[in-house]
Amino acid sequence: MKKEILSVAILSLSFLCMSAQRYVGGDISLLPEYENAGAHYLTQDGKQIDDLLPWLHEEGMNAMRVRLFVNPADHKSRYPSKFDPNACQDLEYITPLCKRIVDNGFNLMLDFHYSDTWADPAKQWTPEAWKALTDEQLYEKIYDHTKETLLSLKEAGVTPAFIQPGNEISYGMLWGAEYASSSSLKKAYMGSNANWERFGKLLCQAIKACREVCPDAKIVLHTERVAQVDVLTNFYDQMKKLDVDYDIIGLSYYPYFHGDMNVLDKALSSLQSRYPEKNIMIVETGYSYKWEVPGTTHDYSGKWAYSEEGQDKFAKDLVATLEKYDNVDGLFWWWMEYNAYGTNLGGWYNAPLFNSLDGRATPALKTICSFGYDTSVESIEAFDSSFDTWYDLTGRPIKDPAAPGLKISKKGKVLIR
Repeated sequence: MKKEILSVAILSLSFLCMSAQRYVGGDISLLPEYENAGAHYLTQDGKQIDDLLPWLHEEGMNAMRVRLFVNPADHKSRYPSKFDPNACQDLEYITPLCKRIVDNGFNLMLDFHYSDTWADPAKQWTPEAWKALTDEQLYEKIYDHTKETLLSLKEAGVTPAFIQPGNEISYGMLWGAEYASSSSLKKAYMGSNANWERFGKLLCQAIKACREVCPDAKIVLHTERVAQVDVLTNFYDQMKKLDVDYDIIGLSYYPYFHGDMNVLDKALSSLQSRYPEKNIMIVETGYSYKWEVPGTTHDYSGKWAYSEEGQDKFAKDLVATLEKYDNVDGLFWWWMEYNAYGTNLGGWYNAPLFNSLDGRATPALKTICSFGYDTSVESIEAFDSSFDTWYDLTGRPIKDPAAPGLKISKKGKVLIR
């Protein structure tokens, strides 16, 4: 009987952990650039971090996001004055980075930008090599490109846990050639039937490839209209009408663009109520630790000061808001790895999780990591006293419980650093 109780306890633990699993990390698509430039990453108390990824895992992060463009070299060749060197991630670039991510125990989120450059609500340009294709040819091309990419990554030992077929696709994707006349661009807007069917076919073809090559990966549909709940819900209503097969609602939320925490709260409440079967992730967020982020339209420096303390207060408020919702299980900080300390890199981004003045992790990093801690397993203390094996958050036994990470035993949760 005791053995049977123990078996039930283990199964219960596994179920609880899996059902309550949260994912926390960030988009680190430029990490190789900072490492190659000699950036010095330090802990908050000033100790040198020799290898950033293992350290982030020890801190409690368990997922990382990487973007992928079709052919950035084509954009550089076509529009040299418009080329952004930060939009350099082709398949050759990301493969070793993704391999490092999965080899260090992270869940990988692969973010397909079906463009040669940044794809967002204002820019969803068709890749240079695809721009002469008909819609029927594009349906085949997006399938082939997605499948070939995923097969190449799998051959390199990389299987994404999450896949985004498109980045911030609130108004569709593959609109047409960059700088084409506005009337010729194939956008999908609320209140219009134009281009939604086309958009749905593109997504279905991309997702078909994902399901074939990576059947266990979760599909994330990424939008950013949190400040316009009607537009946001119209998008996911359209996805249902178009029979688009996906698993997760992915959102961008930047307070300096979208509004304060009440805006996000309202959006999450509406989404969880309207689509209870879908999980929700914040796949992009951030806040400044010094100075205003360029393009800021909402100034909350009175509430969240432009300082490390202010950034941390934002992070705490964000985590508290997300924890109100059972369906929210992911939090990714965008461009968290930016760090010019020890380099000759120009420019300045004000909202990563490392301070470019001294290379130290900002306090918000630990706060963000707290979102990943499972809080559903306290009842394990009621299990039989012989339950002395250690487990990870998926319920799998751990051979070396002294290794860094979040562990579970009969006593509950322990974070070993």
